[in-house]
Amino acid sequence: QVQLVESGGGLVQAGDSLRLSCAASGRTLRNYAMGWFRQAPGKERELVAAISWSYDSTYYSDSVKGRFTISRDNAKNTVSLQMNSLKSEDTAAYYCAARWGTAQAMAVSPTDDMTYWGKGILVTVSS
Repeated sequence: QVQLVESGGGLVQAGDSLRLSCAASGRTLRNYAMGWFRQAPGKERELVAAISWSYDSTYYSDSVKGRFTISRDNAKNTVSLQMNSLKSEDTAAYYCAARWGTAQAMAVSPTDDMTYWGKGILVTVSS
C-alpha cells in the first residue's frame, strides 16, 4: 500500500521561502506524475504544481508560476516544492498526490481522479 507523507510546512512571513517534501513508501511510483495541491479554507482543492516521472514535463498554476519550483528524486521516491516569495494568499493546506501518467494529464484530471494522496500539511503565510 502506498503512503505519501508531507513535511516542511509551518508559519512564515510574506516574502519568505519554504520547502515542502513528500516521501512515498510502499512501492516505486514509476510512470506516475507527482503533484502538489492546496486547499484554502472555504475554497476548492487546486493543483499548483506537477512533475512527470521522466522529469521532462512540469505544470504550474498561474498563481505560483515563477515563484514555486517542483522537483522529484525517483531514486528516493520523493517530490519537493520550493516556494519562494510567499504571499498571504498561499496560506493553505498542501497535499501531495500521485496519478499514473504525465504532469499535463494530472493538470486536466478531476481532483478525485488522483490515485494516491498524502494527509496534507499546513502552510501559513502572515502579512
